[in-house]
Amino acid sequence: MTYEEAVSYVENASTFGIQLGLRRITELLRRLQDPQKKYKTVHVTGTNGKGSVTAMIASVLETAGYEVGRYTSPHLESYTERIHVNGKDISEDAFATAVQTVAKAVESMQAEGWERPTAFEMLTAAAFWYFAERKVAYAVIEVGLGGLLDSTNVITPEVAVITNVDLDHMKYCGATIAEIAVQKAGIIKEGVPTVTTATGEALAVIARTAYKKHSRLYASDHSFFVTADSLSDPLRGQTVTVREAYGFTVSATLPLLGEHQKRNCAAAMMALLLLARTQKSLTRTALEKGIQQVRWPGRFQVLQVQGRTVVIDGAHNPAGIHAFCQTYDRVFSKRPRVFVFSVLADKAYPQMVQELFHADDIVFCAPAPTPRTADPQQLAALLPCAATACENLERAWEEAFHALTEDAVLCVVGSLYMQNNIRKYIQQKYGLSI
Repeated sequence: MTYEEAVSYVENASTFGIQLGLRRITELLRRLQDPQKKYKTVHVTGTNGKGSVTAMIASVLETAGYEVGRYTSPHLESYTERIHVNGKDISEDAFATAVQTVAKAVESMQAEGWERPTAFEMLTAAAFWYFAERKVAYAVIEVGLGGLLDSTNVITPEVAVITNVDLDHMKYCGATIAEIAVQKAGIIKEGVPTVTTATGEALAVIARTAYKKHSRLYASDHSFFVTADSLSDPLRGQTVTVREAYGFTVSATLPLLGEHQKRNCAAAMMALLLLARTQKSLTRTALEKGIQQVRWPGRFQVLQVQGRTVVIDGAHNPAGIHAFCQTYDRVFSKRPRVFVFSVLADKAYPQMVQELFHADDIVFCAPAPTPRTADPQQLAALLPCAATACENLERAWEEAFHALTEDAVLCVVGSLYMQNNIRKYIQQKYGLSI
């Protein structure tokens, strides 16, 4: 099986759509000799920031000298980004081998009358199998959707991390914060510590679940506290300091921008402090260096393109849009804005555009490259500013770049699905490595 054949095999499973539940993935992994039980894991969920937290924890563990797997979704440009070991994405050949191994188990399941696993279940099984083949010591696993019924929720981690809880994926996770929090809290395991930056009603749900599961809960502003100071140049990042309730303090320089990344970093650092209680290699130096070296593209990523400032950000729900607005104001203040905007139809985009756009913005709406995309014409009609519907992302980029004034910032904001097209287009057109 080639890489292209492996991608085709996985994507053909997408016709079955999102089907939550653990029955298929449990059987699939059993046929692969339960690879997820052959290494230690950290499990990360939340509405926003779970990918960033996963990247931070993996970076620190790698710096401490461990062989570390990292599983995240979705990808920006290639499926190989999702499965990562010690600073490198899985190779296309290794990805094909992993999918081929999983495919044999899938076909045997179907031959025996089992329902065919979904695309995400196949990718999850491929990641878990590959991590076992690489003999990793740790795998840091990001939940795909929700938590309780997500296919990653077959692991028993060393620590569970829940970032913020907000409205998103309401079709699958619930219509209220409390209902969504139940899904997120589903990753809490018996006797396993839990770290969270959730607040209010969501925190109450998580606390009740942790109590029932005898999980020691470490909640931001209760068990640990976080502060951040901007560096002299706000584009260089921020120094994040975490203080445990009993007085232990650790600081690290985080290259990622935004108030939300401060909280994400705090969650990652608290989880690592818990691991450090039994892992002597997890020193203060390893933590500081690992956080400083973390890279997580597509999240308020600032580029210079032909002398113009460009920001690429995957804000795709109300909480993500709020974080983008806060970060933009902090970094760029009142600089004019031109947008390329795309979003999925099942997102709460009427609420998102109310906060995101100002009357003096210029916006070019485009379809995301997925059947789930919102109609650019309908999007443009909603906006309180000059807005143009474009037939594709490339056209939207060209129009937006042409509209830039010298001091304006081009903001590419919305669904992570559009980043593949936009990033490849920028790299090919301008010869940039991003």
